[in-house]
Amino acid sequence: MAHPANRRPENAKISRELFVLTYGALVAQLCKDYEKDEDVNKYLDSMGYNIGIRLVEDFLARSAVKKCRSYSETTDIIAQNPLVDFVEELPASRSSLCYCSLLSGTIRGALEMIHLAAEVIFLQDTLKGDDVTEIRITFLKKAEIKKYKRNK
Repeated sequence: MAHPANRRPENAKISRELFVLTYGALVAQLCKDYEKDEDVNKYLDSMGYNIGIRLVEDFLARSAVKKCRSYSETTDIIAQNPLVDFVEELPASRSSLCYCSLLSGTIRGALEMIHLAAEVIFLQDTLKGDDVTEIRITFLKKAEIKKYKRNK
């Protein structure tokens, strides 16, 4: 049976939930493997960076998306955070853990792939009692795109 064009298939939600639960299991395992939250944060950021690079490569290869016109438009696109859907709070023993460090790495890697060097830091986190989750993205520089002259 075909799905209407404006309706997403039900398995799209299942896939999202599977991802979120799998991510939770990954963070839990890293917390067992590393004593320091800072080491877990670095590992998650590194994973996210590699994911961000790959996401942009795949996205640009498969879509005819136009360049974002403003930083505001870019932030609207990346503002959704499904990773915390099933997490209510962090254990007291992991107070310095940044559960969503994967996101900061993903954003940093993705921006680098479109020639924008950036520093990405979590400022506020609802999992740490803040009202909102806030990420600071500081653009460091725009990488120059080298143009090559063809020999005639």
